[in-house]
Amino acid sequence: MKLFRSFVVVALIVSLSSCTNLWQQLSGDGGRQQGVSSSLVDFLYPQGETPPPAPNNIPNLQLPLRVGVAFVPSNSSNVEGLSEAEKKRLLEQAKQSFTGRDFIDHITVIPDTYLRSRKGFQTIEQVARLYSLDVMALVSYDQVVHSDDTKSSILYWTVVGAYFVKGSKNDVQTFVDTAIFDVKTNKLLFRAPGVNKITATSTLVGSPEAMRDARSNSFSLAMADMTRNLNDELERFRERIKQDASVTVSHRQGYGGGGAVGIYSLLALALLTLSGGALRRYHLRRRQAERSSRS
Repeated sequence: MKLFRSFVVVALIVSLSSCTNLWQQLSGDGGRQQGVSSSLVDFLYPQGETPPPAPNNIPNLQLPLRVGVAFVPSNSSNVEGLSEAEKKRLLEQAKQSFTGRDFIDHITVIPDTYLRSRKGFQTIEQVARLYSLDVMALVSYDQVVHSDDTKSSILYWTVVGAYFVKGSKNDVQTFVDTAIFDVKTNKLLFRAPGVNKITATSTLVGSPEAMRDARSNSFSLAMADMTRNLNDELERFRERIKQDASVTVSHRQGYGGGGAVGIYSLLALALLTLSGGALRRYHLRRRQAERSSRS
């Protein structure tokens, strides 16, 4: 009888262990690493060609600028990546960097479905013509998730432990990069990176949901870091084009913000015109007075 009871206990433990191992395989734990990414270079040069030297033609930015923002399509087809709703939310987050600046006319969020059918600069030019854009901001990313078990995961041998013990750990590293291109010349104007790394623990049963939350949070934090850097780079770029000849600036009809013919220049011109008219009237009155005294 005792032998039979021992056999039952061992069989039960083995059965519970097997169930736990099966759950680990289904949930993706147990020291597994996965990632999702999109490559800007692969998108712009899909045939593996070597990028050409930087073009000598100088971009002419016509203010106020019409800007498009889009994610570079992912290279990972077998790994769950960002949903369309998440992409739109993150792009709206990045859009804030351009909003409210006097040299920006409008910012358009472009779904990456417009970039999937074909690749290369020709695709960018086609999308730019469709939306009447001057500049494209392309967001690429790379995210790696490493899932492992902590020492407390030994309690996963029991069903209760799988539900209540946080023995699973997900390390998430995310890198995003926004590259700003002039559409007419295909020249890179500037770029801004963003990074994030977070660690999340969970129970075995809750590991898949915890991983999704960690990946989403890491993307948001990396995009927030990129947005701060993008704000700084926009200001540096604005100052740089005033000092060097890497970019020329012109203005659309009716635009009076930023640049050589801005509102302050117009005011100065008006003052000069007024002062010039007053000076001419002064000399005219003086000549008339001299003639009167002679006569």
